[in-house]
Amino acid sequence: MINIALSGACGKMGRVIAELVENYPNCRIAAGIDPAGGKYAGFEVFRNISDVEEKPDVLIDFSHPSALSDILSYCKMRGVPAVIATTGYTQDETAKIKSASSLIPVFFTFNMSLGINLLADLARRAVRVLGGQFDTEIIEKHHNHKKDSPSGTAIMLADALNEERCNALRYVYGRSGTHRPRIKDELGIHSVRGGTIVGEHEIIFAGHDEIISLSHSALSREVFANGAINAALFLAQCEKGLYDMSDLLKNI
Repeated sequence: MINIALSGACGKMGRVIAELVENYPNCRIAAGIDPAGGKYAGFEVFRNISDVEEKPDVLIDFSHPSALSDILSYCKMRGVPAVIATTGYTQDETAKIKSASSLIPVFFTFNMSLGINLLADLARRAVRVLGGQFDTEIIEKHHNHKKDSPSGTAIMLADALNEERCNALRYVYGRSGTHRPRIKDELGIHSVRGGTIVGEHEIIFAGHDEIISLSHSALSREVFANGAINAALFLAQCEKGLYDMSDLLKNI
């Protein structure tokens, strides 16, 4: 039985994870961490991660970037593998996550959905075939409570495309106030916020007289929650190092 500590336990994603874990016979939520504190779903929720006395086998973080330093300090000090599923990190914070992997196992990806990671792989393949012949744009849509823009997933997809183009693409975030033709090596990234959209991402390859579109729509938060749980089960068996969804997929 793998004991999981759940950071952000009282948030929307935390509650979904706590509910879905009940369907997994080989793991349980041993403790929650959330400023709200309290108890639900059969486990205690601590206000501070330092108050968690029993060492978990792995930690899942779906909280807020402001909690990162405490989470990494706790996990490094106690040797706990960390699944970092929160989004909206700065470059410096991302560097701290990667640095921690030299001491503990760290699973870090901008999106826990299997489908999104397949989309990224398909987009890479498309770039290999199309090269620079097609203009490329990314459109991401999320609910009206999402704070970061563009989404971490949109950046992940953009980086995947850019790597296939030898980092020759220049990211353009929207085009408000721009009065010029599109530059050949631009990669446009556009954000939509509204209603209760869980998450939609579309990659558009626009060429001469033809358009290719790759898209993914998340219909519920369960797709991310299941991905995080599977990542935790995978990471609990790993040695120190940095892992992502591609490593998990190799073991499915």
